[in-house]
Amino acid sequence: MSNASNGSNGKRTLLEVDQLRKYFPIEKGFLRRVAGHVKAVDRINLYINEGETLGLVGESGCGKTTLGRCILRAIEPTDGSIKFQFSADDESLDITQLDKRRLRAIRRHMQMIFQDPYSSLDPRMTVLDIVAEPLVSNKLARGQELEDRVKDLMRVVGLEVKHLKRYPHAFSGGQRQRIGIARALAPRPEFIVCDEAVSALDVSIQAQILNLLQDLQAEFNLTYLFIAHDLSVIEHISDRVGVMYVGKMVELAETEELFSSPKHPYTEALLSAVPQPDPETKMDRIILPGEVANPANPPSGCYFHPRCVYAKDECKTVEPEWQEVEPGHFAACHFAKELSLKGVQ
Repeated sequence: MSNASNGSNGKRTLLEVDQLRKYFPIEKGFLRRVAGHVKAVDRINLYINEGETLGLVGESGCGKTTLGRCILRAIEPTDGSIKFQFSADDESLDITQLDKRRLRAIRRHMQMIFQDPYSSLDPRMTVLDIVAEPLVSNKLARGQELEDRVKDLMRVVGLEVKHLKRYPHAFSGGQRQRIGIARALAPRPEFIVCDEAVSALDVSIQAQILNLLQDLQAEFNLTYLFIAHDLSVIEHISDRVGVMYVGKMVELAETEELFSSPKHPYTEALLSAVPQPDPETKMDRIILPGEVANPANPPSGCYFHPRCVYAKDECKTVEPEWQEVEPGHFAACHFAKELSLKGVQ
């Protein structure tokens, strides 16, 4: 079962993910026989309420981007359900059950902002063509209306209309990301996956783009899944935060609650690495032993147990259940209710 059917803040639940899996086959030999699977996303449960930002954090390779692309069906999930409710009057729609024609009809409601603002833009297309492409492909505008809407989008994201005939190489990284944001906004979506949307940018530009995303969210009532590895960015922009480890969600809670009172040892270790603004403050960094588990051959029981200082025999053999430790605070740890873990003060 998923975590919630109604938003905890009284708002409509826009997205509900239940037991989502994405396994990539490992093929060997001349006949390409399947010898195993990489469990990139392994039975994920989450929900996102209308108008909120869910931050998703974890080490590189933990499955964050794969999860985001599965939710949009940019890649096909192996199993599980992905339910959207785009209007309060409509029933929730499981997009894993839609054929390509029906999926295309609702595709404009879901968009993505990519990590690399240069490689995600076609260098042979002008800015006008890039931003107009979603409008043309979804048959939302044409002629003068099309050009007017593109000009409006340029102004909204802070770019000059006179640059519409330029190509992506003529812009800085921050400007290119603004073009990518304008393209994502073009079909007027309700849900946007921001996949490491600021990680390729300078720190000063990151702040500008984050503030822009927050302004756009307030203006257009957007809902974000914000994927990042920088915890300070996640803390700044997220209403709630999910933590992933080797394809699994290990913790999910409101941002302030998760940063101050984590319930999973992996989250505690991540938070111990958050830089403190006071140079006099001594950082009590938790150095995890061993290596990140192999998603093609994960350990038995809790995937995190070989690196966990709190692990007991039960952790080595029994997989922990995804449980609500406190209202709205979920964790996958046998001892989540017993441990007293340190957060960011």
